[in-house]
Amino acid sequence: MAHAIAKGLGESLQVKIVEVSKAPVELAPSVDLVVAGGPTHVFSLTRTHTRADAIDRGAEHGERHFGLREWIGLLPSGRGGPPLVTFDTRVASMRHLPGSAAKSAAKEARRHGYSTAAAPESFYVHDVDGPLLDSEPDRAAAWGRHLVAIVEASDLLARR
Repeated sequence: MAHAIAKGLGESLQVKIVEVSKAPVELAPSVDLVVAGGPTHVFSLTRTHTRADAIDRGAEHGERHFGLREWIGLLPSGRGGPPLVTFDTRVASMRHLPGSAAKSAAKEARRHGYSTAAAPESFYVHDVDGPLLDSEPDRAAAWGRHLVAIVEASDLLARR
């Protein structure tokens, strides 16, 4: 999903995709926007035991002991830093159930002083093991373009 979002962002911004376990917690001053996401597990952000279960079931990405929840917890105060926008993946058949990793991550980011710039977004997979619904990569790229428009508009407003 990150690659599809980056496709939309990369049409106007320089983009770097980093696995959350390798993501820096000190953000460079040149960073205009952070887009962070992951799967929804048990109606929220992943935890060590839910990531372990996913890996045991054959998940190809991620790390057992460190995820988005832990990364956000290590971030310094975001006051004056770039906005942090969040996304998640969810099983399509459960789209109407409460809980979202993206919403939980956005809430944690706000607690750390980060502005969110855009509402959290969910993208859908067919089942726990995937794959993405056919329309989701295009929708993710469009969301990336939408985020660029938000960043550009905020830059224009800041220059006035």
